[in-house]
Amino acid sequence: MIILIRIVFNSCYAPTITLIPSQSSLASPLQFRRSQDFSISSIIGFNCNGSLARKTQWTVKNCTSSSCLSQIQLNEKVITTLSEFYAPAKTFAYGIYELTLTVTMTKSPTLKSSSSAYVRITPTGITANPVELGTSMVTRGHQQNLLLDPGAYSVDPDEDSFNASKWKYEYYCRIYDESYNFPNLQGILLSIDDPRIDPLNPSCLTSRSDNGTQLIFGNLTLSPKSSLTILAGSLQSNQTYQFMVYMENRQNSSVQATGYVLVTVTDTQPQLVAVGCVIGVMCVPNQEFQVLNPTTQVALFTVCVDICPIIL
Repeated sequence: MIILIRIVFNSCYAPTITLIPSQSSLASPLQFRRSQDFSISSIIGFNCNGSLARKTQWTVKNCTSSSCLSQIQLNEKVITTLSEFYAPAKTFAYGIYELTLTVTMTKSPTLKSSSSAYVRITPTGITANPVELGTSMVTRGHQQNLLLDPGAYSVDPDEDSFNASKWKYEYYCRIYDESYNFPNLQGILLSIDDPRIDPLNPSCLTSRSDNGTQLIFGNLTLSPKSSLTILAGSLQSNQTYQFMVYMENRQNSSVQATGYVLVTVTDTQPQLVAVGCVIGVMCVPNQEFQVLNPTTQVALFTVCVDICPIIL
């Protein structure tokens, strides 16, 4: 009697993993701003005659410039059991992270593979707004106070709100005419409250006083000089001025921002109206102005900063 025995070899190997984007390293990580969503996707290859059931798991570690040691816990918004890792904006603090995907074959737990991507989260940079909505030009009456309040109106895309106490503030002003620059001495700008005089570029203030009674700085305790009120009568009527606010981070002086606003002074008593884009990304701030795409429609809205009469 002849007995035939059929032997079936159920060969199975560890899966292969390709991460997209690829080719990152601790020395050369992928760069994302904190205000950005980002994702790391994967292509998983299988070489198995049996079940392809598998478990996928992402883990995240904090890194220094030389190593990645401590694993961190992620909030519930981040799903770590899919083949794609998606992180909403502001999920990670600034720094470098190692994101590792591990794929394990369910039927054979010893068959598993891992692949890592390295990500650096960087600051986006604040937008310094002297007036509400980053409005580029406003009109003010000669007998009206002018309020510049970058501590209230600036924007930090990396945070839910702007923390005015993290910044230092300096204010500058020039007569908006091609004949004049910002007042300076040997190239060093003179702030609006500096008593020194540039003979070539006159001060914006009509009757400058050494005691600074034309200027009132606000929030002197929590966030010194985060606002500036220029008192009525300090600016000349029928003149346009350019104000600049320079902001410097208190913890890192290399992190800076500059904001501008043009102010036309009249003999009337106009209401201060701010103008903004309904879709903020359609109006990109570019120092002194907002940059618009000329081929795209833009919807604007207005906010009355003063107490405006209701028009029926």
